[in-house]
Amino acid sequence: MSLFQDPLTIQQVLHGAKTIAIVGLSGNELRASHFVGYYLKRHGYRVIPVNPREPEILGETSYPSLTDVPVPVDIVNVFRAPSALPGIARDAVAIQAKALWTQFGVINTEGAQIATDGGLTVIMDRCLKVEHARYVGRMHWLGFNTSRITSVRGGLQ
Repeated sequence: MSLFQDPLTIQQVLHGAKTIAIVGLSGNELRASHFVGYYLKRHGYRVIPVNPREPEILGETSYPSLTDVPVPVDIVNVFRAPSALPGIARDAVAIQAKALWTQFGVINTEGAQIATDGGLTVIMDRCLKVEHARYVGRMHWLGFNTSRITSVRGGLQ
């Protein structure tokens, strides 16, 4: 099993998803998980927070675990320590998610194998926001589409 996914697999997962459960989504606006959740919500995905410490994040009800999420989930995006991944993978299989996506540094081959054996596509050690921006064409240095098109080059003219 390779931990490095081809671009086509990543694009298929991104384009086929509508609902993303983010395990470890934080209500703290300075945390990477919050920024990713905000970005995904802004780009039309339904974002479901999974965090037992917070009742609501980004205006959405937060659930204590994946198995408590009451709607079908396309992608389980993980912002947790690698050691938590086998349990999260089991829950992702139990709820019949389509893909398990782990953020930078969240690498656990046991968790990946559990998800793969359960029929999920696994994308590991990649930022969902970065890959979305790369393949959907909304990359901007601040992470947002400015909706401004320009042909002006930097420097003196």
